[in-house]
Amino acid sequence: MTATRARPDPAPAGGLGWPPLLAALAIMLGITAWPHALSGPSGDADHWAAMALFWAMSAGFVAGVGFRPHFILWRVGLSGPACFIGIALALLRIWTLH
Repeated sequence: MTATRARPDPAPAGGLGWPPLLAALAIMLGITAWPHALSGPSGDADHWAAMALFWAMSAGFVAGVGFRPHFILWRVGLSGPACFIGIALALLRIWTLH
């Protein structure tokens, strides 16, 4: 007789989150078409703005497809609100440099 182990319940999955998913797609297509948007006044890459925007894109894709990580820090960092916080931080960084 084999013992069966109870598997932990997965994190609750949501449906598609359209606002973060569309934001992630817009970031992906926008930066692909216009990579110079993430450059500073001197023409060098602005790594802080890029980091914030790519974090927003990652969070948008994760939250947009309805995936909910188990670990609380990943769940918070890859949520829909985190997507929009990343966009706001990137826009603030770009606006203050130009």
